[in-house]
Amino acid sequence: MPDIVTNHKARRDYHILETFEAGIVLHGTEVKSLRAGKGQIADAFARVEKNEVWLYNAHIDEYSHGNLQNHAPKAPRKLLLHKSEIRKLFGFTAIKGNAIVPLSFFWKNGKVKVSLGVGKGKQSFDKREDLKRRDSEREVKRATMKFSKGK
Repeated sequence: MPDIVTNHKARRDYHILETFEAGIVLHGTEVKSLRAGKGQIADAFARVEKNEVWLYNAHIDEYSHGNLQNHAPKAPRKLLLHKSEIRKLFGFTAIKGNAIVPLSFFWKNGKVKVSLGVGKGKQSFDKREDLKRRDSEREVKRATMKFSKGK
């Protein structure tokens, strides 16, 4: 599934506990703008309000060929999930330190979908451990590449 927009900060700043796939209510100009790749979800988050899930701070640029009916770039957008999934999300967010973050927008059967992750915030030392682990894996990979080329 090719991603339209990806939130790289989400996996860096959160331990992702569970992921959900949700539909999103969009206007025509928003879809056209996303088709052109004009979106950003780095600062976006989702909230459960009155048994509905809403996406906030997702920036979808105004469509360049739009008219007066163009959409607002940072408008809250409703996410479409089953009731059982909404209840599950509400249960996760009731726990202190958990948040619902969008991981990516992607196409599925001609529709825009959102991959949501329930994340628990990482501490700064967790981030440093991830960097150390990634660096050590890179060094091991380099060493094995040199060794295999040397034969």
